Formats: sequence, structure tokens, C-alpha cells
Amino acid sequence: MKKKTLILVLIVISKFTFSQVAIGKSEITKLSDNVTPNPGISLEFGPDTTEKKGMVLPWVTGTSNTSPFITGYTGTNTVVDGTIVYDTSDHKVKYKKLGTWFDLSVDGNGTTSTALQDAKTELIAAKAAIGTNGATDTTPGILVLTDTDKAMILPKVAEPHLNIKNPAAGMLVYDTTNRQLAVFNGTNWSFWKP
Repeated sequence: MKKKTLILVLIVISKFTFSQVAIGKSEITKLSDNVTPNPGISLEFGPDTTEKKGMVLPWVTGTSNTSPFITGYTGTNTVVDGTIVYDTSDHKVKYKKLGTWFDLSVDGNGTTSTALQDAKTELIAAKAAIGTNGATDTTPGILVLTDTDKAMILPKVAEPHLNIKNPAAGMLVYDTTNRQLAVFNGTNWSFWKP
């Protein structure tokens, strides 16, 4: 619990200072001069040398291609393209692009259980915005990266299907061995190459 609180405090503090956050490492990767933090990174996760952890996507109870787009969403803002969620109604990782949800999962037999999180309720107002206008951004989401000239670097794990012992449904990492995106849907890992 202390580690989670510390991470949250660091995210909030960084929002008002440099608009760049490193989690699980001491600083953002530097440019080739080994001095300047890479200005293209908003959020970067540490290497897999000890932690062997991924990032868990927000869990939603359903998605739709018509407003409100996410079941139970009562906010006034539109769910924006680029949103990635784990839909517990069909146990799929979904990505919103051009106003439509795209399935990013390869679902085995459809018997994935979400029992561990089903009893949990989400704090609807919870939000972390990272970027130059993070304090004023109104985009809906739990974690919103507001910069238009920086990107997030996913947690890097070598062969996550072998090294992450207890993955959670919706976990997203970059497989450093096979150089591909890996997502766990609760039963199986799915891998995507560009």
C-alpha cells in the first residue's frame, strides 16, 4: 500500500513540475548526450530486471459504438479515440479508433473469470493527468497523457508469458525479447507486432 501511495504522490508532484514521469526507475531515459531527459517521453516504466510487472488497463462493464460508449459512464465528455480498456462483459481488451471499439484480444474459450475484481467499485472521479496542461485537462479517463509531442513507454518485460507469474486480466507490456506488444486477457497472452 505504501508503494502505491508513493507512486500516486510522485505522479501528482510530477504533473506540476516536469510533465514527465518515470515509474520503477529513477529517471526518464536520456538522449544520446546522456544528460538531457528524452523530451518525447511522458510516462516511462522501469526495466524488468526485478519487478516483472505490467500495467493493468481500466476495467469496464461494457462498451458500445454509440454514446455513452462505456456502460455506466455518466460523464459529459465523449470517450476519445485512443482509449484502451478491458471489457469484463466479454473479457476483451478493446481500443477506440475512429469512434469504433476494436477487439485486441484473442479469447480462448470465453470462460475467463473476473471474480477477483467483480466486487470492486471504481472511484469514478479518480484521474491522473500527466503533461503540460495536466492540471486543466478535461479528457475523461483514469490516466490521461495530455502532451501532443510525447508518448508513454510501456513496462518492458522479457517474455512476459514466462516471467510474469500472476498476470491480471488487462495487463499490457512490451516484450523486449520478441519486440512486440503483449496483452493478457485473463486466460491467454496475445502478442502484436507492428
